[in-house]
Order: sequence, then C-alpha cells, then structure tokens
Amino acid sequence: MTATRRLALIGLPALFLAARPAAAQDTPVRLFRLVTQRGEIVMGLTPAELAALGTGPEVERIARRIAQEGQVTGWRYVVGRAPDGSTRLATREQVAVLRQEALVVEPYTAALPVAPPPAR
Repeated sequence: MTATRRLALIGLPALFLAARPAAAQDTPVRLFRLVTQRGEIVMGLTPAELAALGTGPEVERIARRIAQEGQVTGWRYVVGRAPDGSTRLATREQVAVLRQEALVVEPYTAALPVAPPPAR
C-alpha cells in the first residue's frame, strides 16, 4: 500500500464525522450519547451551553468539563409524542453525569425530529 493511499484511508473517517445530516445541524440542541456505569443516556446541550464549556471539539469540551469540574449537566432526551401525535425526541428531565460514572461521550445523530429544551 502506498503512502498516499494510507494517508487517504486515515482521512476517510474525518469525512464521515464532518458530513452530518443537515437536520442534525439545524436543531436548536446538540445531542450526545453518554455511556455510564448505570447505562446509556442521550443528553442535549444548546449551542450556548456548549459555548460555556470552552473551545475545541464539542465532545472534548464535555469530557474536559467532566474531568475538571466533576460533572456535566444537560437535558436527558427520550422518544416521545409531539402534540400532533408524531414521534420525536423530547426532554425528560435535567441530569448530571458525574466523573465517577462517565465512561464514553460521543456525538449522537437522531433519526427523529428533536424538540428544543424548555426555556429557562
């Protein structure tokens, strides 16, 4: 395998990460799947909440907050019904993920429409 081909294969995953569906980019909240000792949750953070976590890639900001502050707080998203009867992801409650429990943080792309978090 040539060096050029190896470099092309190394860059290939970055293309998939950068190519998110347009619907995921237009939502008022970014979703992340967090694996904890107790199970998995889908957590949503608004662009403002993500900006408050600092700079850098979003996943790194969340991981850095968990490592430095000991926790991160966001909205838990679950599948539910919209007022019109359609299926969507909506907030259930605010949750805090603690440093002792967080194992994996990764972006989550929803196949369903995503409701914005409640106004504070």
